[in-house]
Amino acid sequence: MKVSYLLNKSASLKLALLPLLILLLIVLGSVLSLITQLDMHFFKIILTDPELHFALLMSLSTSLLSLILALCIAIPSAWVMSQVQLPFQKFIDTILDLPMVLPPLVTGLSLLLLFNSQGIVSQLVPFISQWIFSPIGIVIAQTYIASSIMLRNACGTFSALDVGYRLAAYNLGLSPFNTLLKIELPMCWKPLLCGAILAWSRAIGEFGATLMLAGATRFKTETLPMAVYLNIASGDFEIAVGASLWLLFISACLLFLLRTINRNI
Repeated sequence: MKVSYLLNKSASLKLALLPLLILLLIVLGSVLSLITQLDMHFFKIILTDPELHFALLMSLSTSLLSLILALCIAIPSAWVMSQVQLPFQKFIDTILDLPMVLPPLVTGLSLLLLFNSQGIVSQLVPFISQWIFSPIGIVIAQTYIASSIMLRNACGTFSALDVGYRLAAYNLGLSPFNTLLKIELPMCWKPLLCGAILAWSRAIGEFGATLMLAGATRFKTETLPMAVYLNIASGDFEIAVGASLWLLFISACLLFLLRTINRNI
């Protein structure tokens, strides 16, 4: 029996469309409220304003570097966790998932206390305290968040891979590292790429942890989300809308890329 037929006959299914319609209208309305601001005046601001140029370059450069670091951290970690049953596995999983559920401001405050001059890390390596309230602080905050997202995605990807491929590679004499490079990564690259896109989008939009760890200084630690915050606070609505439109454009491109890859998996 076709679902469309059930929909015509069922009052409950029709009623369930109401919250879907409300959510759709709210999301669509919020997006259109930004897009409708895009006239020639705003288009000129987006393309020519030096503050937006700086914020865009800062967002892209720091988020790409954070993504690379997150991949280097998350993929080996997830690979090990998919093969080895660690002691206190549930506890470890809970700790590693905390960055995804903690409020960003709490995350930023915890990182600030860890890396400031009185923090545990700075007591061991004193020069690390100089990294906060600088672009390096942005990278630390973004990497912290992106690593957690990438780790969870990679864990699911490696765990879903048929263990027979791995055992066959071991029987043929491949080392675990060569098995990862020659067998597992080529088979899992599309799901891992989707996870990387999600982690990158989260890094670009990171605000709370960045605000606490790197501060909000124009033309120094000003990413696109920070530009929205600074200019709304100072009453410069045009620059805030321009930064929001850039974020909307980047997010739409990443979502389109994600849908395209998922269609081919």
